[in-house]
Amino acid sequence: MNPQTESKTDGRMDAAEVRRKHKEYLFAATINYYEDPLVASEAKGMRLRDAEGKEYLDFFGGILTVSVGHCNDDVNAAVKAQLDRLGHVSTLYPTLPMVELAEKLATITPGRLQKCFFTASGTEADETGVMMAQTYTGRSEIIALRHGYSGRSMLAQSLTGHAPWRALPTQAASVKHAVSPYCYRCPFGATYPSCGVKCARDIEELIRTTTTGQVAGFLAEPIQGVGGFVTPPREYFEIAVEIVRRYGGVFICDEVQTGFGRTGGKWWGIEHWGVEPEIMTMAKGIANGFPLGATICTPAVADSLKALTISTFGGNPIACAASNATISVMEKKDLRANSARVGALLREGLEGLKRKYPRVVGDVRGMGLMQGVEFVADETAQDRTPNPKALGRLFEETRKRGLLIGKGGLYGNVARISPPLIASDGDVREAVGILDEGLKAMGVA
Repeated sequence: MNPQTESKTDGRMDAAEVRRKHKEYLFAATINYYEDPLVASEAKGMRLRDAEGKEYLDFFGGILTVSVGHCNDDVNAAVKAQLDRLGHVSTLYPTLPMVELAEKLATITPGRLQKCFFTASGTEADETGVMMAQTYTGRSEIIALRHGYSGRSMLAQSLTGHAPWRALPTQAASVKHAVSPYCYRCPFGATYPSCGVKCARDIEELIRTTTTGQVAGFLAEPIQGVGGFVTPPREYFEIAVEIVRRYGGVFICDEVQTGFGRTGGKWWGIEHWGVEPEIMTMAKGIANGFPLGATICTPAVADSLKALTISTFGGNPIACAASNATISVMEKKDLRANSARVGALLREGLEGLKRKYPRVVGDVRGMGLMQGVEFVADETAQDRTPNPKALGRLFEETRKRGLLIGKGGLYGNVARISPPLIASDGDVREAVGILDEGLKAMGVA
């Protein structure tokens, strides 16, 4: 089948017309990748095809969402079966898929986390997490992180410490932003480990100088996603969470991007740091692309909410069936272990590119199949000026060669490389080879 020919003969729009109508009928702020936006048409497993018939190896997975591969047969079968049984009723009625998923999440999340509330997105999950921290503690002030990202709503934008994603000034004066554990660009100009993890210890100063001294909670991603896969020192969360708890707050762990085996070897990113949250939020990889978010709390936190609540689309039977099937595939194929093993191979390849292209590749960081590559003006000359133009050129070169990657970072200079967890050794070698070819074509050696 030639998708380009088909689109012109069966009445469907061709790629050029899709791009034109996207520009005409969608918000201009809805960003697209690439100078000539790619019109996705179909996908299977690790591969995606555009409307012009070109095939790509997908190493971004719909923003870390297509966790078990595009159009996974097991997930699709569960969705089709559920669609014929029950499509939608809202949370006013218990359903088997929702209860099964809640029980499963209680089983695989760390510590005393047990009770769920389902939503349709990570934004809603984070908002619910903040509400629960405030309800439980009776306090309002929340500590978030600079370079963090929490979503598109008004509160989520207030939590976000990332100017390009904030359309309006903060709407929540109760949100205070601590410095990010961004070792490559340490806000204190220090070097780990001689720094003493000052970024974590500074949270106490933040609480004592910018809050009432009685905080509701601390919301943070184990690895900052949109922020450019900023990966903290191993002691960071132990220190930071102890401080927050000492001042009466709880820990809201945002696993929207890091959850479900993404960081390798474990279900959740925070498990690598040995800290148990009172509240955890999740979305993206939970259902292989179906819209679903969840907030899970300890019983004491969950039971503190006394007002009525409901979610029209949260816990939708079809989305929950997709999630149950997604988690089942992860277990059967041991994708947490695969993420660790293949992620190590990916990291090795990216470190090799850093050595080969030391001028523009400033840093490589991440865990498992969540790896970031930061581009700078000239690392060899100790010039770490962010270089988004280099990443933009690499995007175009890798697209030509059939590889999809993502981008992030406050300056738009970090390549986010995060394939589905089914990625193989061969997929990684192919991806690293294309990245190498792209950098070579840029003449940056």
